Amino acid sequence: MLKHRGFPGRLPGTDFQFTIRRPAKKGVTPLKARERYADRRAADRRADSGFMAALWHHFGEEPFERGNLDAGRLSWLFGREVVPAEDPFDPASYDALLKIDADRARAAFPEAFDPNLFEEDDDEDWA
Repeated sequence: MLKHRGFPGRLPGTDFQFTIRRPAKKGVTPLKARERYADRRAADRRADSGFMAALWHHFGEEPFERGNLDAGRLSWLFGREVVPAEDPFDPASYDALLKIDADRARAAFPEAFDPNLFEEDDDEDWA
């Protein structure tokens, strides 16, 4: 399992997890699209936005390996803002390639694409 060095482990100041430390002993948790309802808590929406911002800052439009990215957090974006980058796609593989659908991501999370979001002084908050 690839560990994405420099990727934030969680949303700063919260317990919303972005990465996992080690592979699951019971097997890889498969990615599946989870429905985001309009009545989700504000904290959950902030976590989604923060995760999208971290993905965009770290990977941009380039395909990336799932690696140690949290399956639960990815599943909130999967099938919409984050899509498979390979065919066939194995949703239960740490080696699966994903990519950001930039147009859909910008429409859903415009704040995540703020170029000033990750200034040099703030990088330590995201590590």
